[in-house]
Amino acid sequence: MRIGITCYPTYGGSGIVATELGLELAQRGHEVHFISYANPIRLDPDTPGIFYHEVEVSTYPLFQFPPYSLALASRMSEVAQRHALDLLHVHYAIPHSISALLAQQMITERRLPFITTLHGTDITLVGADRSYFPITKFSIERSDGITTISEFMRRRTEDFFGIKKPIEVIHNFVNCSLYKPDEDAQRTGPKRILHISNFRPVKRVLDCIRVFARVRQELEAELVLAGDGPDRGPAENLARELGVDRHVRFLGKQDHMERLIPRMYALHLPSETEAFGLAALEAMACGVPPVATRAGGVPDLITDGLDGFLEPVADVERQAARFIQLLADPALHQHVAAAARNTAVTRFSTELIIPQYERYYEHVCAAAGTSTRQVVSNRVAGF
Repeated sequence: MRIGITCYPTYGGSGIVATELGLELAQRGHEVHFISYANPIRLDPDTPGIFYHEVEVSTYPLFQFPPYSLALASRMSEVAQRHALDLLHVHYAIPHSISALLAQQMITERRLPFITTLHGTDITLVGADRSYFPITKFSIERSDGITTISEFMRRRTEDFFGIKKPIEVIHNFVNCSLYKPDEDAQRTGPKRILHISNFRPVKRVLDCIRVFARVRQELEAELVLAGDGPDRGPAENLARELGVDRHVRFLGKQDHMERLIPRMYALHLPSETEAFGLAALEAMACGVPPVATRAGGVPDLITDGLDGFLEPVADVERQAARFIQLLADPALHQHVAAAARNTAVTRFSTELIIPQYERYYEHVCAAAGTSTRQVVSNRVAGF
C-alpha cells in the first residue's frame, strides 16, 4: 500500500510512534510518505520506501498566525494525488484530522480515506479545552477509521466525546531486535535509574528527584534524566536543594534511546496520567524494570509485581521503596527484568502489532470503497 502519515515531528510519544510505524511498514514493503512541517526526529528519509514531504507555511502581514492547517491540507492533497496514496493516517487529532478531511474533499477523482490515531493529550488536554471540543469531536467522527493506543483511551474518548463509531485499540509497539538487554553494560558503573519525558508538569519530573533522594538515603545509585521541557530548571534546582545534584545527570533530548536504555538498571515513570507508557515499554524490551504510577493506560502494559511495579501517583515513599527493593535484591531484579522482556516480546513486539495496522488499513479502504484492487485500477487510469 501507499500510505501518507502526518504527525508532530517532535520528541512527544505520538510523533515517535508514528515514525516507528512508518519505518516498520516500509520494511514490510509498503511505500510511506511523511507529510509534516519538519522531518520527524527518528526518521531517516534515506530509508528505502520512506519519503518526506515538507509543509511550507507562507507568512503574510494579514495573518496574525500562519495557517498551518490549510497548508497541511493542501500538501496532503498534492502528495496523495501525485503519489496515488491509498489512505492518509494522521496521528493526534488537532489539527491533523481536520486537514486530512479537507484534503479528502479536495480530491474529486476518487475517495481518499483517512484514519485518526488518538494518542492521549489530544483528547485529555487539547480536546478537553472548550474552544477545541467541538472541532475535536467533529474531526474524530468524520474519520474513516479511528484507533487509539489503550483501552483507557478508548473509554475516555467514547465517554467524553460521546463517540458512537467503533474505535480500534492498537497498542504501542517496540522493535525487540533493536531494543534488547545488555547485561554487561548494565553491570558497568553505578546502578542507574532512568527517566524519559518531555518534562511537562503531567510527567511529575520533580517526583523523580524526590524519590531518588529517598533512595540515596539507603544505597548508592545514579539518576539519569533524558529529555527536556519546562520542568527541567525546577528539577535541577530541587536536586541541588536535596543535596543529590552530584548524582543526577540531565542528558537533554536523545535520538538513540536503544543505546541508552540497556545501560540502565530501572526506569521511573511517575506521571499523573499516561495514555499508554511508551518509555516503559522500550525499557521493558531492554530488560529494565519499570516503576510507574497506576494511571491511565499504564495497567494495559505493566502487570504489577510481575514485569514491573505500579504505585499511586505522588506517593514518593512507596515509589522509593520499590526502587530500594529492586536495587538491593539482584534476584528480584533479574526475575522482573526477564518478565518485562517477555511481556515486550510476546505482547507488544512489532511482529504482533504492525500486522494489526495492516489489517485495519485494508478494512478501512474496503469500507470506504477503495480496496487495493480499485486503487490499482485508479493508478492505471492515471489518477
